[in-house]
Amino acid sequence: MPGDSFAFITEYENYDDYIRDFLLIVSPHDKLVKDDVLRVSDYTPHMKKLEKSRFDEVFGVWDDLFRMNKSKKTNLQDVLNISDYQKKMKNFNKPHKDDIVVSSADTKTFDSLIKRIMRVQRIVGHGHFQLYSLDDAIKAGKNYSRIGPFSREELKFMETIFYNDASRYGFFGQKTLNNITDKTKSRDVFKVPYTGNYIYRGVPLDMYRQIGKQVGKNATLTSGVRGIMKQFYLFLNKAAKNGKNLSLASRSLAPPGYSFHGNGDFDVGQVGFGLSNFTERFTTTNVFKRLYDLGYLKLRYPEKNYLGVRFEPWHIKTNQV
Repeated sequence: MPGDSFAFITEYENYDDYIRDFLLIVSPHDKLVKDDVLRVSDYTPHMKKLEKSRFDEVFGVWDDLFRMNKSKKTNLQDVLNISDYQKKMKNFNKPHKDDIVVSSADTKTFDSLIKRIMRVQRIVGHGHFQLYSLDDAIKAGKNYSRIGPFSREELKFMETIFYNDASRYGFFGQKTLNNITDKTKSRDVFKVPYTGNYIYRGVPLDMYRQIGKQVGKNATLTSGVRGIMKQFYLFLNKAAKNGKNLSLASRSLAPPGYSFHGNGDFDVGQVGFGLSNFTERFTTTNVFKRLYDLGYLKLRYPEKNYLGVRFEPWHIKTNQV
């Protein structure tokens, strides 16, 4: 990586204009090739050294897109939208003009679906609901009159949410589940006492126990394994509370099928800190500081990530996928 030898076009004062022309110089065919980025200084004499932080920013954006698309090319427009993206992420909990919201044609179905999912959670219990699959929920709907069967329209809406490419909402994370009917096997998880949460056996459970030993009793599991129905509930409920805005919801919660909580990741908080454990205020706690010092915070969603997700300093990445 060239770092300090990277070049910057002298006549530009506006960084977004520089990025645009910088990429056009690299690729007149609206395709960006990684090796060409590194050779950009060979393309034009109108340059001077770019400070390393600027290079890291530009290259970091490209590298995220490169890895995200799993190819050596990405659409030029993806990179040109960076400035708008950064503004959105600074205001992740506010609506933006190009956000995707539930259509008026689907409003009635959306409203009935979120109420039905809430009834499932209330009747089967929050603990059991953590592991619930779609088939489990459908069965519960048929067996409990207080829930009622899922309608054809509700199931079709859920399939659309699950199988849609989440990038349309502005979420660029990895798909972690392939099928809406995927199940969490009870033998693969362990229920952590006094938390109401489960955690996967193996690497995640070992890591959580090690955190308990090293950080102490103030560290607690705030969210562990999430079955597909739990993720549907969290995602759709967030949208429901914000004008049925699916894009806004995706900036805080992975759409169903994209959550690493279904594969091993888990959240840690400080005892007594409540919902603040899911905000940046968590970084002020002793638990966070100990986790950081001990090297546990190799975050899934770090600050200034380009995956369309807010900063999550509480999210422990286990790499078990």
